[in-house]
Amino acid sequence: MELDPVLLAEARTALVREIEASGAWQDDPVWREAFEAVPRHLFVPYYYVGAGGGYERLWGEDSDDRRRTRWLRGAYTDSPLATRVRDGDLVSSSSQPSLMAKMLAELEVRPGHRVLEIGAGTGYNAALLAHRLGDDHVTTMDLDPEITESARRHLAAAGYRPAVVTGDGAAGCPERAPYDRIIATCTLNSVPRAWLAQCSPGARVLTPLATGLVALTVRGAEHAEGRFLHTPAYFVPLRGGGAGTPQEQHIGGLPRRALQNELFRFLLELTAGSLDPHEALALWQREGRPVRERFGITVSGPYEWAWLDDPEGPYVWPL
Repeated sequence: MELDPVLLAEARTALVREIEASGAWQDDPVWREAFEAVPRHLFVPYYYVGAGGGYERLWGEDSDDRRRTRWLRGAYTDSPLATRVRDGDLVSSSSQPSLMAKMLAELEVRPGHRVLEIGAGTGYNAALLAHRLGDDHVTTMDLDPEITESARRHLAAAGYRPAVVTGDGAAGCPERAPYDRIIATCTLNSVPRAWLAQCSPGARVLTPLATGLVALTVRGAEHAEGRFLHTPAYFVPLRGGGAGTPQEQHIGGLPRRALQNELFRFLLELTAGSLDPHEALALWQREGRPVRERFGITVSGPYEWAWLDDPEGPYVWPL
């Protein structure tokens, strides 16, 4: 069905303005042109919104004009959109555009860089990368063949043809290595060694971990280090051989105020399985409620650890 071109233009312009207002492009305004050019609605031909304890499906081919308008306006809101739901559980989504813009800016890509994206999703993020770097420089992958197939269709509809690979994201994609940048759009419990081995020296890896975003500089096939950004991030967990098992947290007796503090919850996630939650609370209070940027991750050979302020201690936790 034909979309109202005026409504479409207004919706896309409003989204770009909202992303700009978030400050996502302070360091790299070139991404504005990519978000202006890539049509998000082609990557979310349908999505789900919460309704009555379940989900309501909105789609672009709806015969009801009002519902179709809701779908289009929703596609250009600065919000994450649930795109795949199985048995009531969210399987895949299109991330919040302002967060995507922030992550892309923090990835610090340059012309000629080769990028591997873990978590193809709808293909929208890969399209933004391909718009800036060219199809041949972008690889996106996902474990689910249904997701990669739909991402491939969405990308083609928008005029982009980066490599779309079905496989375990934790294993990377060695046949298209080396990479100058790796970006994940799914939450990890640790950094897969396969990624580092597929990176060029000095490569940058940006991945969600423990409700935060960590930016690592790769020093070699088994060495990487970096700090968390201030930005909070909540993504669907990585699925596959390297996904890891979430640690059960025993948080009984902790003050409600602390549990409601987003930064303390980050510390709990980061130290899960390594530090008793009550010890984590004592540390958090003693260190003046540290912000994310004071934490980092180091990978060295077979070892990987999180740290506060200094990779060499005194506060370090194995991942």
